[in-house]
Amino acid sequence: MDKLLRPSTDHSLAALVAALVDQDGSAAHSYCAPAINGDRHSFVRDLVDFADFVHLVSLLHGQVPGLIDHAAARTVEVSARGWLLKSIDAFAVERQFLGKLSVAVGPLPSTTGHHETTTIIAQQRHAIEMLAQSDRRGTAFGTAVTLVLEWQAIRAVLDAGAIRLGIEPPVSTLPTRAETLSLLADMPDPERLTRAVQFGATQLLGQHRGMWDLLKARSAVRATQA
Repeated sequence: MDKLLRPSTDHSLAALVAALVDQDGSAAHSYCAPAINGDRHSFVRDLVDFADFVHLVSLLHGQVPGLIDHAAARTVEVSARGWLLKSIDAFAVERQFLGKLSVAVGPLPSTTGHHETTTIIAQQRHAIEMLAQSDRRGTAFGTAVTLVLEWQAIRAVLDAGAIRLGIEPPVSTLPTRAETLSLLADMPDPERLTRAVQFGATQLLGQHRGMWDLLKARSAVRATQA
């Protein structure tokens, strides 16, 4: 079911997606927000929690082909081609960074409920893959756009953890938030795409919230076992 946004004076496609990411994205989650809003070093000081984060993100977005690769094959809007090609190349660097961090942090932390965790993440990855390969015009594109916007929050935590480990984070060449929202603002025939783009965005954000919920729960379990 499509999520209803709170009232806004700007109902453009760009404003709708930006509002969704700001209201329901990773940076707004109670477990992630402290790491984004000025307390990154506290979050990554416990490398067990950081390792958990790295591995779960890798399980969701470390595969090839990835979400953006699939979405590019499903997006017919010519105006989006340059943005998609730039995002594909840039996300290849992000996957390499995830791989390097995965090796550096060691194996997935031992936590009660490991089997349930792998099952949940597999289900989330499958859901994301289905979104990225949707034949409904605009859904895959909306999912890809939202991932790029979301990645700014995810990358902030990855960078802080990398520095904690003595690893120099590579420069991200993903399209900026301004570039991405500008693309959405200039999309032709937005009325035809809005609901599908919004659906893809809400669904991806839901999967990311599920990941953060799982990370928070696993951290709490480990704290009780300490």
